[in-house]
Amino acid sequence: MNGAWEKKKILEENLRSLGGVAIAFSSGVDSTFLLKVAHDVLGERAIAVTACSCSFPKRELDEAKAFCAKEGISHIVLLTSELEIEGFAQNPINRCYLCKKELLKKIIEAARERNINYVAEGSNVDDNGDYRPGLLAVAELNVKSPLREAGLTKSEIRQLSKELGLPTWDKPSFACLASRFPYGEVITKRKLAMVENAEQLLMDMGFSQVRVRIHDNIARIEVDSSDFGRLLCGDLPRIINERLQELGFAYVALDLGGYKAGNMNKVLQKTAES
Repeated sequence: MNGAWEKKKILEENLRSLGGVAIAFSSGVDSTFLLKVAHDVLGERAIAVTACSCSFPKRELDEAKAFCAKEGISHIVLLTSELEIEGFAQNPINRCYLCKKELLKKIIEAARERNINYVAEGSNVDDNGDYRPGLLAVAELNVKSPLREAGLTKSEIRQLSKELGLPTWDKPSFACLASRFPYGEVITKRKLAMVENAEQLLMDMGFSQVRVRIHDNIARIEVDSSDFGRLLCGDLPRIINERLQELGFAYVALDLGGYKAGNMNKVLQKTAES
């Protein structure tokens, strides 16, 4: 734990040197921790900016608003539409890059309007090992990545968040709803809503780490393998099947591999190997 606290000190020093920063805030584990530390160090010169769109669940927006209100942090909500970004809806393998670049441009503009010269996002060291095309946009726009710069890992961020009393310390990992689509499958507002409502249903049933991947009219449910027994117990399979069909899915399946972050990137790995 001492190593994590040393990294936190480096993080604080780096943030202090900026003089002011706008945090791209999603209410996730990483951006919440980054925002908290930035506000502790910079006070009102640290603000939060959240991009709200059809790929960002309402529950996440509500949590972002509640956290900023509780901490007394200035919070800007930008209304955006990824589906209007050229090429985004066609869901190419660089979809995240296309989206991230446009959203960060808007956050940079919002920061400059408030005389804040720096924008920061919450990627950590562990993100270096996954397919993250959005990080290219971060680099191109000179957006800061303070958690990576301080060498902080996801587990260290969770540990420090717990020490700071942040409610997100054990929050399940989250990615935007567009990540539920296989590359090449067209993304629509209707299908994004289907995915959001399906995942919310499962969360309301008590499944915390959950994804509903969409394959045309098929819902592929991912939960932790330890939750298989509970999900398949009694009438729950029938209820889930009926409710998801009401949302617009024709078929509902359980992924026997269980939940895995970045699961849609498997096809990219197999393509590279072939």
